[in-house]
Amino acid sequence: MSTLLLNLDFGEPPPKKALEGNAKHRNFVKKRRLLERRGFLSKKNQPPIKAPKLHSEPPKKGETPTVDGTWKTPSFPKKKKTAASSNGSGQPLDKKAAVSWLTPAPSKKADSVAAKVDLLGEFQSALPKINSHPTRSQKKSSQKKSSKKNHPQKNAPQNSTQAHSENKCSGASQKLPWKMVAIDCEMVGTGPKGHVSSLARCSIVNYNGDVLYDEYILPPCHIVDYRTRWSGIRKQHMVNATPFKIARGQILKILTGKIVVGHAIHNDFKALQYFHPKSLTRDTSHIPPLNRKADCPENATMSLKHLTKKLLNRDIQVGKSGHSSVEDAQATMELYKLVEAEWEEHLARNPPTD
Repeated sequence: MSTLLLNLDFGEPPPKKALEGNAKHRNFVKKRRLLERRGFLSKKNQPPIKAPKLHSEPPKKGETPTVDGTWKTPSFPKKKKTAASSNGSGQPLDKKAAVSWLTPAPSKKADSVAAKVDLLGEFQSALPKINSHPTRSQKKSSQKKSSKKNHPQKNAPQNSTQAHSENKCSGASQKLPWKMVAIDCEMVGTGPKGHVSSLARCSIVNYNGDVLYDEYILPPCHIVDYRTRWSGIRKQHMVNATPFKIARGQILKILTGKIVVGHAIHNDFKALQYFHPKSLTRDTSHIPPLNRKADCPENATMSLKHLTKKLLNRDIQVGKSGHSSVEDAQATMELYKLVEAEWEEHLARNPPTD
């Protein structure tokens, strides 16, 4: 039998680049390259910069290191080889066994759908896990829950005009009683024949009747008539009395921004030379529900003494020693509290104009 001779010229083999990283990374790179060839993934525009790894594979015999950290196999001279074995069998040599740097072509079975799915699944499993973000439906449901918590009474009817007027007129009376005070002043006569009323004592109590301010006040003008029978003011009270200018500043600090209750309160404000907003003023001499409770005409101006006796069953302003501004202020606050809810509701519907 004749011997078959083959003259093969393989040329210069391409340099074999060592795969970096551990076994898991090498498998990942293999699968990615295979998926790129299959068309599942697009190739990267710029390959990542390869740095030398500490735990890379050791260099093989005859390989030399390159700049990028890989090992390059030196080229071999062209060589003619015969396929005949030493025993003369005549069988060709296996290319994979003869040349180690050649890689076998992929089998046709890998083109099947099952193989593609398996490779894609393995590639996805090799990718790092990323926490999933909530969907739109989950976001909407969470927003609904939070809105329900923040607005438990969303369906309750609301009237913006009424709410504004209630805050302006009555909100402080029920929710913030510390913003309510009652005032009463005692005057003496100054000027020609003592016909000018000047402030000589001022008392302020809070919602519970506790005294916040009670001082004798020295008028800026000479006192002609002390009016002791009604005011209770005597000459000795003016010895250490607070000057009017200083006392006025102290009083206005207490009244500013608060609901002020009084009986015929316009006289007190006149003596203080002060104007208080009508929306924050409650005059018990002009509250129709209070007169109705006392069985009096609604539009009549009743005295504080009469209303206190009729509704509180208490006597005030008795005797010849004069009135007590503290006692009068406390009685005024108690009378107001009898009709507070009804009167504030009326003011909310008909807010006064300043």
